[in-house]
Amino acid sequence: MLVTTLSEVPGYRITKVLGVVKGNTVRATHFGKDFLAGLRQIVGGELKEYTEMLSNARAESERRMLEEAARLGANAIVNVRFVSGNITANAAEILVYGTAVIVEPDSQGG
Repeated sequence: MLVTTLSEVPGYRITKVLGVVKGNTVRATHFGKDFLAGLRQIVGGELKEYTEMLSNARAESERRMLEEAARLGANAIVNVRFVSGNITANAAEILVYGTAVIVEPDSQGG
């Protein structure tokens, strides 16, 4: 599946728009990881516990979006965007969305 933040796929033409597809997840941190991150905030540096959590959340959200697009019969997703937001003090939602399409190689050599 081709996935891009562009409105088109270079070298391909969109032959059918199937609609908006999305994937999301809400993740909460573990108390122990919150504690370690809190200590790290005192001395500075990357909050690796949160970086890992958000990276996993983005991957899961993207996987869910790809599954939805595949169910529609898409072979590409264009205009992909990620959005995040806090649900509570210790939980965040990651949402990824885009437009599922069918593309074919551009006969113009594009």
